[in-house]
Amino acid sequence: MHVIFLCPHFPANQRHFVRGLKEVGARVTGLCDARLENIDHEVRGMLDDYEYVPNIGNLDALTDGVRRIQQRGPWVHRFEATVESHMLHCAAVRERTKIPGTPWEVVERCRDKFLMKQFLRERGIPCARNAAVSTPEEAFAFAEEVGYPLILKPRDGAGASGTHKVVDEASLWAALREEGLDSRPRYFTMEEFIVGHEGFFDTLTVGGKVVFEAVCHYYPGVLEAMRTRDCSPQIVSTNRIDEPGYAEVRKLGRKVVGELGLQTSPTHMEWFYGPKGLSFSEIGARPPGCTVWDIYCQQNDLDLYTEWARAVCFGDVHHAASYRQAGGLVALRPDRDGLIRGYEGVEEAQRRHGQHIFKAVLPPLGSRTQPVEAGYLANAYVFVSHPDYDRCREILDDIGDLVKVRAG
Repeated sequence: MHVIFLCPHFPANQRHFVRGLKEVGARVTGLCDARLENIDHEVRGMLDDYEYVPNIGNLDALTDGVRRIQQRGPWVHRFEATVESHMLHCAAVRERTKIPGTPWEVVERCRDKFLMKQFLRERGIPCARNAAVSTPEEAFAFAEEVGYPLILKPRDGAGASGTHKVVDEASLWAALREEGLDSRPRYFTMEEFIVGHEGFFDTLTVGGKVVFEAVCHYYPGVLEAMRTRDCSPQIVSTNRIDEPGYAEVRKLGRKVVGELGLQTSPTHMEWFYGPKGLSFSEIGARPPGCTVWDIYCQQNDLDLYTEWARAVCFGDVHHAASYRQAGGLVALRPDRDGLIRGYEGVEEAQRRHGQHIFKAVLPPLGSRTQPVEAGYLANAYVFVSHPDYDRCREILDDIGDLVKVRAG
């Protein structure tokens, strides 16, 4: 089995997908716009071949790179990507080069938030009202029709990047200016703002059948987490997935996966639950960000990267999730932008909770801080697991309160 894998070294967790492919015996050819000598030795050691392309954002260049690999052989069975911004080009190249995989039409529907919701709403999936907007005139027309508050975000965005909550005309104008829609047409969508608790539902599907699923919660919601310095936001994966309270979100998630025609693929679906009940937010035909699969591996006694590779290569999986533990991460924000000058509370957090911490990243002193909007893993963070979900949350809360990142 010969698999081309796009960008095998970056982001850093990409190497785990390559490792998974090697674990199941695949031949792996890396394809990227980094020179081979600039890729670290660990990743290079797992690759059987490598092809450099000058720009992976250029569809023709990417196609030419894949065709060169095909010409020198052996036969290419799969071409895979796991990063949101790579998915559509990867699907287009697969169709150009006759390599099996998730069709371009399906991937586009999972990338374009406007088309996605229109498609699912027609099939009875509860979604926020939305509209495609590319100019201020279109944005204000939707605001007049639906009323505030609203959400403005890129149609092909990932996470909360470029996403704005607008509460009135002034804040809508500010968001339009920040994203450049006041000066040129751009590819955005607007939707009604849904009040409620926010989480996500992830799967690994094989032949259209869900073989792994997980339900996670955001504390607080993503927009607040990505805009507020004075919180230590969490993502927490439950091990109570079989309890009746999760039946509705699991049913919704499985219906969405089925309606979209996702066959053998990871999926990442965001949802809201509030006064209007359960609502679909968006879905990607990819794994979640923030290395959340590392949490799933820890809590489920499972190497999900290898199971993904086995699904991609051979259409099956060997191990089921145990849900033995809950797991989660807490992001630790520097108190200001600048250079990291010190940490407080690390020793006490380790003393109290060390047996439940399975990964912690504390950038070295002198490291430049990253802005809050750069994400959950942009600065310091800690991963935790515990057999009891409530206790897992308490530990994450305590670490968030104890550990302070001082910058200046």
